[in-house]
Amino acid sequence: MEWTKTKVSLALSLVMVLVGISLADLKVGFYSNACPQAESIISRVVSGAALSDPNLPAVLLRLHFHDCFVEGCDGSILVDNGPISEKNAFGHQGVRGFEIVEAAKAELEAACPGVVSCSDIVALAARDAISLANGPAYEVPTGRRDGRVSNMSLAKDMPEVNDSIEILKAKFMQKGLNAKELVLLSAAHTIGTTACFFMSKRLYDFLPGGQPDPTINPIFLPELTTRCPRNGDVNVRLPMDRLSERLFDKQILRNIKDGFAVLQTDAGLYEDVTTRWVVDSYIGLLNPIFGPTFEFDFVKAIVKMGKIGVKTGSKGDIRRVCSAFN
Repeated sequence: MEWTKTKVSLALSLVMVLVGISLADLKVGFYSNACPQAESIISRVVSGAALSDPNLPAVLLRLHFHDCFVEGCDGSILVDNGPISEKNAFGHQGVRGFEIVEAAKAELEAACPGVVSCSDIVALAARDAISLANGPAYEVPTGRRDGRVSNMSLAKDMPEVNDSIEILKAKFMQKGLNAKELVLLSAAHTIGTTACFFMSKRLYDFLPGGQPDPTINPIFLPELTTRCPRNGDVNVRLPMDRLSERLFDKQILRNIKDGFAVLQTDAGLYEDVTTRWVVDSYIGLLNPIFGPTFEFDFVKAIVKMGKIGVKTGSKGDIRRVCSAFN
């Protein structure tokens, strides 16, 4: 597995050189002079916190996604500025991990005051979280500045669990992400859990007469309704990836094909011709020989996502505390 991680990291670096991917003012090793221990401090904080919370890798990965999809990857979701705070938006329900970012920021401020942005901490923590879940290791271009706006009204276009595949593709396209990247980033659901709250419509009100989503495998439906009974506790959580909830792998893509997807949006990936082809490309019989590499392509997708709407230079700040503007 370590050799696989090394190959993914080296291959990605080569592609970035060959095709000249633009990273604006971001670059790998941005803090190598001003705060050389920055990435190791973040990694240590994340690893330590994960010892008491095995679901933390999924938590930090989700935090990165939600941060980037509103106002770009600028740490706006971290700010506490009263009832209007972005983190209070409906689309951010259940997002957590803020205290891990603050813990890393406190150590970084002690070591290198005013140097490392909160938005970079979020991106680097997500990278470290993926590695902890046995996912691919990769380098994160850094140099983001923190945004100066945090308002829940700006999060109204977050992807939602009941979105159709057409709506989902449109929302990703608005962020510069194509159908392939939609599949790859959705596959991040290979780790983590969701709440029964997000399953109610799919299980009990998907079709007229209170019928469930017909794409759910008949074998799987009783498992879901047992975990999330009608009028039951909506806070009960269940794995988003049947069989390997704590392991970063492509099992979730097989689940999507076979009708074992937990979330409606994941199931929808197999209802669209384009996204179905992408799913199949990673799990076909010939994939190990001729097909694309899921880990390598996921890394490209999440690095690209991490460049959405970034602020650099004078366009943003380095917050002293991640939950408050300077």
